[in-house]
Amino acid sequence: MTEGHDVQELTDVDIYVYEAVASQTVESGEACFAGLVRASGLTEDEVRRSLATLVQDGYVVPKGDDGYGLGPHTFEVEY
Repeated sequence: MTEGHDVQELTDVDIYVYEAVASQTVESGEACFAGLVRASGLTEDEVRRSLATLVQDGYVVPKGDDGYGLGPHTFEVEY
């Protein structure tokens, strides 16, 4: 993620997926793809596209074969 990156530039879908990653990471240490689809209520394609954006922008980092975690960030998410 670049310095000064604005979280307000994320789409609604990206925010749903990010929040699902954050919630699952707090509960179990990482989020799996199937769990993100269930938690977000989005289609697999929507979650896949959103994860690609979130990973590219550094909000989310891949963990293992099917896991995701939170990348470094300058804002707070409370769960």
